[in-house]
Amino acid sequence: MEIWCEYAWLGGEAATAGVVIGVEGERIVTVRTGVAKAPEGAVVLPGYTLPGLANAHSHAFQRAFRGKTEVGRGTFWTWREEMYAAAARLDPDNYRALARATFGEMALAGVTCVGEFHYVHHAPDGTPYENPNAMGEAVIAAAREAGIRITLLDACYLHGGIGEEVAEGQRRFSDGTVERWIERVDALADGASRATGSSPAASDQATPSTGPSLSASDAATRPAGSPVSPPDLATRPTVRVGAAIHSVRAVGPAEAAAVAEWANAREVPLHAHVSEQPAENEASQAAYGRTPTELLAEAGALTERFTAIHVTHPTERDRQLLGEAGATCCFCPTTERDLADGIGPAAALRAAGARLAVGSDSQAVIDLFEECRAIELDERLARLERGNQDAATLLAAATADGHRALGWPEAGAIERGKLADLVSLSADSVRLAGIAPDTAAASIVFAATAADVTNVIVGGEFVVRDGHHVTMDVAEELRRSIADLGSAGADR
Repeated sequence: MEIWCEYAWLGGEAATAGVVIGVEGERIVTVRTGVAKAPEGAVVLPGYTLPGLANAHSHAFQRAFRGKTEVGRGTFWTWREEMYAAAARLDPDNYRALARATFGEMALAGVTCVGEFHYVHHAPDGTPYENPNAMGEAVIAAAREAGIRITLLDACYLHGGIGEEVAEGQRRFSDGTVERWIERVDALADGASRATGSSPAASDQATPSTGPSLSASDAATRPAGSPVSPPDLATRPTVRVGAAIHSVRAVGPAEAAAVAEWANAREVPLHAHVSEQPAENEASQAAYGRTPTELLAEAGALTERFTAIHVTHPTERDRQLLGEAGATCCFCPTTERDLADGIGPAAALRAAGARLAVGSDSQAVIDLFEECRAIELDERLARLERGNQDAATLLAAATADGHRALGWPEAGAIERGKLADLVSLSADSVRLAGIAPDTAAASIVFAATAADVTNVIVGGEFVVRDGHHVTMDVAEELRRSIADLGSAGADR
């Protein structure tokens, strides 16, 4: 199959005209440039084509209370109580429906891979389900059904605060001991590997698709928005399992070391919420005489596979440790603004050697272009200086560097051998009409929105075509799943 792109972003500040991408199975096998006219039989992608976007930090269930916490005053800590209330209403069935709809919204926004930071493990009273991984498997199934890749980052969450037992609203997050967490996540990771025939560790080896490919003739003749049979994602390697240390509030130093050992032995991604709030730093210093980053470094967590989520209030030493490790720092500005977290020092972290990624986190909005530009625009407010990050760096955070943080180094670029995960943007929207190809990266980062996404391809197959998800009515599924979750709360 060949895909002709009117313009494609291949890196740097400019977009390249007339790019033909050859695809076999799930992989890009050729990339040709300067092809003025689409070859006969090629799939045509008008506008601007990018590598698929990586949403490196997501809590899918939080989509259920978008906008519902914006009344009155409050803090991160009062918002957290609302989050606990929403989490209490989840079960494997309604969570699968909600996550599927949320991942469908992500697909419409150009996301082809999500990192789901998963900590709702058990029944509300903390009792494990008959299948201890029922909730995690529901989330994995939801991503497959929505047509996107997923790295399920299974979070260890053992304490309600430093030295505290878990509270009532946190019981379902906890396995009780780190040993029980390891036992459960071993089964989840091994099961995901058997189901897809792929290693749970990041692999750069080409894996042929066993699902149906989108033929060029089918793509060319299918009416816009018409349904197609769902891709057989269950038998394709679209799932990987990593680990997460929820935070140093929820996981003690020895327990964090055990989680890091598990992740390092399997060579999988390890993520953690780090220094999101000043109170977290103060509690860590009071209890341990160290910052959260210093504790994680001593636990062996800081490697090139580690991602620090938020890292809004790091010290200079924290920045140095993260940079020396080659770690990634995932910024979620729409959530950080919503929760009044603060503005993270992205430029200083990059200068120290860290990479950037972006995430939709609480799903306040799902728009990775907004997340990208907010990193720069928010830091301008803090530093009173423009140009802290260039557009190519910010696009890389949403593509190549985001995928690397999720254990998919073979995705995130339009290059031979990479996964054929692509997203195209309309050049005819009021936001992008008239932009120049030589400054396309800046125009896309600083003006595009999720509404400009027209086509999304995952592994050589359309998931979104002409602005419509090919197998889902996403808005209707969101309405229904959110209403059903509210009814579940009323029934308790």
